[in-house]
Amino acid sequence: MSADESTPVHDDAVAELTSIRQSIDNIDAAVIHMLAERFKYTQRVGYLKASAGMPAADPNREQVQVARLRQLAAESHLDPAFAEKFLNFIVAEVIHHHERIAGGSK
Repeated sequence: MSADESTPVHDDAVAELTSIRQSIDNIDAAVIHMLAERFKYTQRVGYLKASAGMPAADPNREQVQVARLRQLAAESHLDPAFAEKFLNFIVAEVIHHHERIAGGSK
């Protein structure tokens, strides 16, 4: 049998792969929408901090968040170190936004 010939097992695998990839695409879209929503709120936090003269970063809050997300990751069978790296990436972007807001940029 050549590689070009279709078999029921191959067809089933291709159909399942297509279905799984569609689910992944849907989840990716949801993640993007959730991040956009999250950043709407962090922008509001940035304006509140700037108007109150508060610093852009809040290391105590960040420490609590890291611990909370590491626990959630472990409970969800996701590598806690990965979850922490992901949160650190987001927090760095949020702090950058807050610094720009405090400096008068949008």
